[in-house]
Amino acid sequence: MTDLVPSSPADGVAPPPVVPIEPAVPDAARIAAQRAHGRRTAVGIVAGALVAVLAGSALFVSGWSLGRQTALTPGTPTDEATAFQPFWDTYRAVTERYAGGDVDRKALIEGAIKGMIAALGDPYSMYLTSQEYRDSLQGISGEFEGIGATIGTVDDSGATSSCSALTSTDCRMVIVEPIKGSPADRAGLLPADVITAVDDKAVAGMSVDDARALVRGPRGTAVTLRIVRSGAAPRDVEIVRDVVIQPEVEARLLAGDTVGYLKLSGFSEHAADQLDEALGEDVDAGIRKVILDLRGNPGGFVTAARDIASEFLADGTVFWQRDADGNLTETVAKPGGKATDPSIQVVLLVDGGSASASEIVAAALHDRHRATLVGTKTFGKGTVQQWTQLEDDSGGFRLTTARWLTPDRTWIHGKGIVPDVVVTRTPAKPGEDPILDAGLAALGVPATGEVHLGAGA
Repeated sequence: MTDLVPSSPADGVAPPPVVPIEPAVPDAARIAAQRAHGRRTAVGIVAGALVAVLAGSALFVSGWSLGRQTALTPGTPTDEATAFQPFWDTYRAVTERYAGGDVDRKALIEGAIKGMIAALGDPYSMYLTSQEYRDSLQGISGEFEGIGATIGTVDDSGATSSCSALTSTDCRMVIVEPIKGSPADRAGLLPADVITAVDDKAVAGMSVDDARALVRGPRGTAVTLRIVRSGAAPRDVEIVRDVVIQPEVEARLLAGDTVGYLKLSGFSEHAADQLDEALGEDVDAGIRKVILDLRGNPGGFVTAARDIASEFLADGTVFWQRDADGNLTETVAKPGGKATDPSIQVVLLVDGGSASASEIVAAALHDRHRATLVGTKTFGKGTVQQWTQLEDDSGGFRLTTARWLTPDRTWIHGKGIVPDVVVTRTPAKPGEDPILDAGLAALGVPATGEVHLGAGA
């Protein structure tokens, strides 16, 4: 989990691990969440382990200014000369006297930066190589380049398999689900379509990771998949890869269409718009009871956290941020939220995987008495990270530069948030969801078998 602080802060984070402002992210048409009348379809589910919340819409990139300052002041600041002398002694010894082979000065400097950040002992501050930096930003941006489909593996019975080496029978690569509006969707791919070859290369005998790598690729490039669909002859489908916006909201109606259920899986810059649309449909349809499921959500952009909290808060404090100098900055709700009417009942579902931006939203609605929290204690991530890209393709780093506090100015770091309704019962059988049942009960709605979605739904 990682939170970013903006220049105007960039903030965000995720559970156990933690890593999300950005060089330019390619433009792409947003995928609208569409649902047929009387029926709700998933706007999307996104997985992620690590996150960054931004207080600005873009990453505060200070690599240029850092590089320029170094160029103008070569060496060490006079007042720090003594402290830096051991570093320069070591650097000169390595570059001038090392006899074990050529010295890669760029790698040496990157290693020094990595060691400097690691010496802080902060799990949320980290040096990243150029590729790691790009991958991390893509992971929290809500966008990626490819065909736009979830790919999985199945055995010979068609059941989901965790196999790692593809065969022609008991470990086959399949389309789990194309993302609505994506190149895969437009090409007509369907769930359970089996991929037997990529660009005329048979995938049988490959590792699953190697086969997936062949399917992935940059926007504008084409890939041909050989598809086998039940009851039909194999056919080749050419797909031009593009930028795909990941759906992050799953929307359903529960309890006889009286409760709007919205599961949020991330906090990218697109998440708030997707939630706004789905929530707006509920309210326009007369729904007065809403469940926002933040279980397993590791966080994302701080701006998304503010926008999502603002869907339920008409005004007032969403969170506070304290910087390294002790300065306290207030972030307030934006006007225009779809469910700010206090007559709309709101329940938030949380668990130990709810971190960072998820905790910002949960704490805001809890402290402001706008929602009832149901589930188990949250992860407890209360710091904000700023991302800095370094010059000369030298990667970048994320650094903890602030703490965020709840509206009541509580720092939940390492403690988490204890729900109003703590659910200790575990599912007795597959498909049961005690936390969701408790959430429905908090809304005064009896649980029924049809609404058990599962914590990871």
